[in-house]
Amino acid sequence: MDFFISKAYADAGQASDANPYFLPIMLVVFGLFFYFMIMRPQQKRAKAHRNLMASITKGDEVLTNGGLIGRVSKVNDNGYIALELNDTTEVVIKRDFITSVLPKGTMKSL
Repeated sequence: MDFFISKAYADAGQASDANPYFLPIMLVVFGLFFYFMIMRPQQKRAKAHRNLMASITKGDEVLTNGGLIGRVSKVNDNGYIALELNDTTEVVIKRDFITSVLPKGTMKSL
């Protein structure tokens, strides 16, 4: 059975001349890659969403995370807004659940 597996022998040759700065340099490169590919775009999206939340006013037509389209009828300072889904239905949701502000007249075109 030894002809299928070759025997391993220890090499008594020279020690490897690895660069001692290789590991720290690779860690810095990986950290920069992680920052520019993952963290920075996420921070930009979060900043854009905060600006969107701050710009919501009464009368805006908005789209929620759940897919509801409504007109903002009341904006509270405690983080909640009231949405008119139609003439008779009004729901209160947390301001963070707004995905986007739609152009005026979107609700009538649907």
